[in-house]
Amino acid sequence: MDWVVILTNALREAVGPQAAWFCLMAIGLNVHYGYTGMLNFGQIGFAMVGAYGLAISVATFGWPLWVGVLVALAASSVLALILGLPTLRLRGDYFAIVTIAAAEIIRLVFASNVSTDLTGGPFGLSGIASSFYALNPFSPGRYTLWGNWSYLHGQLWSGVATWALVALATWYVYLLMRSPWGRVIKGIREDEDAVRSLGKNAFGYKMQSLMIGGAIGALGGVMLALQQSQVTPLSFRPQQTFFAYAIVILGGAATTFGPVVGSMIFWFLFTGLTSLLGQLASQGLVPTFIATQDRIGALVLAVVGLVLMLLMIFRPQGIFGSKQELILDV
Repeated sequence: MDWVVILTNALREAVGPQAAWFCLMAIGLNVHYGYTGMLNFGQIGFAMVGAYGLAISVATFGWPLWVGVLVALAASSVLALILGLPTLRLRGDYFAIVTIAAAEIIRLVFASNVSTDLTGGPFGLSGIASSFYALNPFSPGRYTLWGNWSYLHGQLWSGVATWALVALATWYVYLLMRSPWGRVIKGIREDEDAVRSLGKNAFGYKMQSLMIGGAIGALGGVMLALQQSQVTPLSFRPQQTFFAYAIVILGGAATTFGPVVGSMIFWFLFTGLTSLLGQLASQGLVPTFIATQDRIGALVLAVVGLVLMLLMIFRPQGIFGSKQELILDV
């Protein structure tokens, strides 16, 4: 058993580009769920419109990269309005069902043959990141940190850029939640009727929260598109929203650094377990009926789920959270 390989693989993914863009999704979800108390099960939809907003702008219309980023943010705001105007007066399970259905509808529309001229249909769009990688300050080559913990210069640049956005988003949410606006948002989470009784427009504040958290999630989709240099409908699956929920719960809902640490730990566990089970399977130390790559992936998900169940039993507030923050008026 090569524990060095297992550890370095896990560490590489824990601080890699994938963990960073999931962290952006989780920060936006933390605004919705952790601070406002809205059960948004369609956060991947915001990431999807962000990624496709960029890709369509650059690949289909030939606009500059910065225009594509603005289009991505505008698209997330439009989606928030479309979702929020008819549904934000719903609570709990009803709002959750609407959001997860909306995200899946968007994915199917983007993947349809009717949308091929605009979105590329089931094959998606490619060739969208050349101007992004032209900004790469790192010389071509592979950068090794320890053992086989290394990144190509493109991976390193995308990781640095995405983690920089994570830092900015974390700082922005930190300032927001310590402002009068943030105190109202927390009040809505704890008792929406009490906030209304004080003359506050709870619907308007929830709409603003949905737009802000959605925009941060859309930035995650933008960075995924740039990391992959393409977008396809299969890159945005419903379970990715629940990965983001696992990250928020693991780090601690309604905390500043919870999504950041939660994303690192989640991908450390996920990649470490995958590498460990892969080595066990190659040495014939696991039953043959789970020795395939797909079944190992399913087993890893089950083990990570078990870890989250134990966390919810023994420390439901997460690593940085407090039990008071779990009281949601949903």
